[in-house]
Amino acid sequence: MNQELNINKTSATKAYINEIRDQIIDNQATKLFEDLKWIKLEGISANKSDLFPTILTGKGERIILIHGFDSCFLEYRRLVPLLKKNNKLIIPDLYGFGFCPRSKGNKYGFKYLMKHLNSVLNYFSNNQTIGIIGASMGGALALELARQNPKKVNKLLLLSPAGLAGKNPKIPWPLNHFGAFFLSQPFVRKGLCRQAFAEPKNSVGPAEEQIASIHLKVPGWQTSLAAFAADGGVSGCGLPKPKQPLKIILGKYDRIIPENEKKEINRNYNSVIEIAHNSGHLPHLEEPELVAHTWGRLKKSNVR
Repeated sequence: MNQELNINKTSATKAYINEIRDQIIDNQATKLFEDLKWIKLEGISANKSDLFPTILTGKGERIILIHGFDSCFLEYRRLVPLLKKNNKLIIPDLYGFGFCPRSKGNKYGFKYLMKHLNSVLNYFSNNQTIGIIGASMGGALALELARQNPKKVNKLLLLSPAGLAGKNPKIPWPLNHFGAFFLSQPFVRKGLCRQAFAEPKNSVGPAEEQIASIHLKVPGWQTSLAAFAADGGVSGCGLPKPKQPLKIILGKYDRIIPENEKKEINRNYNSVIEIAHNSGHLPHLEEPELVAHTWGRLKKSNVR
């Protein structure tokens, strides 16, 4: 019976995606769904039948792109067309986020995110080194993935990385569920979406607001987010520095990263920081050409 329930979680997620695909306003997001694949990763989920959503597109050197907190692969919709011409792009939804199936018995938190990302890296490396791009919380995860895999990751680009400093508290029950419920409210989603952009009046419309909330109806969204908060989320990942070549792009008008964290990022990584002068927290959406150009100029190390 439990096995049947778990299988239905994956099926329900796929059914939800099929339901919303024709309702998506953003044309680049619609095209990205065409490259969605479901891959099997061993030892990740409590249910062995779970498959994990991953965008696979382009040809060339491989890059794993890691999205941010409470987001999904769609946040890279404007960067993908610029990078896929010369690169094989691998964009997984993080474990417990986006369109990932949430099966009964699954646990969520930093170590489970890293277990999933290590499995993705191993699945796609095929004895080749891979580049990593991480945005917001995905930047902190990218740093840790590079530290854990010095021979598999060849270079890093962090986009307004969050979670590099400080220590998040573990949010106990029932506050964690109240927090997740609060984040599900339309006025909260709209406010956070607008706060993330440098010029929301010009940059945020129905398409951006739709994508910011599109994954909230995936079965188990609130439960997994509450479990993630109870585990303490992602924080304090800034040091030690990874050995691979690294570049960081910070949005000049970022209103998401706390000031104390910005100061620590600047203190530890000043020499590799570039400022995106027309961006808030989302340079890959606000200045994708700058991000693509910076990636192209970043030399990889000859790791084996």
